[in-house]
Amino acid sequence: MVQNNNIRIGFSNEKYTELQSKKIRDRIDQFGGKLYMEFGGKLFDDFHASRVLPGFKPDSKISMLKSLADKTEIVIAIKAGDIEKNKVRGDLGITYDADLLRLIDAFTNYGLFVGSVVLTQFAEQPAAIAYEKKLHALGLKVYRHYIIEGYPHNVPYIVSDEGFGKNDYIETTRPLVVVTAPGPGSGKMAVCLSQLYHEGKRGVQAGYAKYETFPIWNLPLKHPVNIAYEAATADLDDVNMIDPFHLEAYHETTVNYNRDVEVFPVLKAMFEKIQGESPYKSPTDMGVNMAGYGIIDDEACCMASKQEIIRRYYEALVAKRKGEGADSAVEKLELLMETAGISVTDRPVIGAANVKGEQTGGPAAAIELVDGTIITGKTSSILGASSAMLLNALKHIAGVPDEIDLVSPQVLTPIMNLKVNTLGDNNPLLHLNELLIVLSLEAMHNDNAKKAYAALPMLNGLEAHSSVILSSVDVAVFKQLGIHLTCEPKYERNKLYHN
Repeated sequence: MVQNNNIRIGFSNEKYTELQSKKIRDRIDQFGGKLYMEFGGKLFDDFHASRVLPGFKPDSKISMLKSLADKTEIVIAIKAGDIEKNKVRGDLGITYDADLLRLIDAFTNYGLFVGSVVLTQFAEQPAAIAYEKKLHALGLKVYRHYIIEGYPHNVPYIVSDEGFGKNDYIETTRPLVVVTAPGPGSGKMAVCLSQLYHEGKRGVQAGYAKYETFPIWNLPLKHPVNIAYEAATADLDDVNMIDPFHLEAYHETTVNYNRDVEVFPVLKAMFEKIQGESPYKSPTDMGVNMAGYGIIDDEACCMASKQEIIRRYYEALVAKRKGEGADSAVEKLELLMETAGISVTDRPVIGAANVKGEQTGGPAAAIELVDGTIITGKTSSILGASSAMLLNALKHIAGVPDEIDLVSPQVLTPIMNLKVNTLGDNNPLLHLNELLIVLSLEAMHNDNAKKAYAALPMLNGLEAHSSVILSSVDVAVFKQLGIHLTCEPKYERNKLYHN
């Protein structure tokens, strides 16, 4: 989607990319020219970062790596048990093993070299063995890393020929080795540490670094951007905290998260066992993230992050209503909103949509434009509330009078009849993707529709709310348009099955 240039920018993507590339180059040089970098979070399509840091491009991290393409190779880790269990990525709805292939294609399209795949915690799982054969057939190098008893606490055993020494040595050829994975818990850090052990045995000097965008270490603990990260991981056990090791070593307050702080003493012991001494005095030392230096308008980022926290709260409410979420996530998000000093009233579209729904007795939706104008939509005999809201917003942006129809009822009626009478759909109203196709056709011969169609990029970055849970199709269209959507945790119809 084209960027809406009217949205207030709080983050300089160009400054960030420049600083980040230099930081990684410096870290490579620090370790004599070989660096294993654990890459947390999303390498591309990082929409959370683009929402809380307006101006951050969702593919900025992969673009930054592209600037280092001649120095970089990628190793993708996938846990053998996740292959066996057909673990699914919640955001994409595809299994980890399928996503690994998607990642390889994506990296290759960006001009990045994928050197190999490593099956972590391998224990002769039949599905993992079958997948390994498939990868070999596709011409990929595959390595096995095994379950190590006592990991991560039994350091003497782990850093030995019976521990890391049992793992396959991953052959790499470039100075920067990025270790990434389809999802969390795939064993990326263990892969990096295992490689340090093997490189040491071969007399090769190598280092380790960690790249996580959030929490941002040089922002305050209770900064809205960091609170928004906790909101994004409310279903996990991640908690932002002051890095006590960094504070003790440097008398400087920095922010990290509990898992890295808890495991650092063990990591430090591993570094000392592998290399004789630890290159790092704290978890913060291990990181290379420069996102905090890319913020150019702190207030804009704070405002965006507060909206994200409320959105995450509504996502949790909807997940709970669907039977897919827990009370604990909702309760944690309520506490985070209290910490950030915000409530649902700080999201104007919520009240506007709900009031419209109460007035009309049916589903309603609202969207907030850049200038603060709230546009609503209600359900009618030919348009759903989201469709009506979208058309009303486009008319307002394009300067088309409200009484003019952008889409002719004469065009909509036969399509609705087709859906019900021929295709057997119970709902005659068009989904948003269908409506936009009709609008694009109308734009060929209708000047007003043409103006409205041209205004579609202006929806990117806007906030919207629906008084009911929307279909997965409509939710996907909102995402594709770049509209930040929330929904009330209730269905339009009282039934058990919802698509």
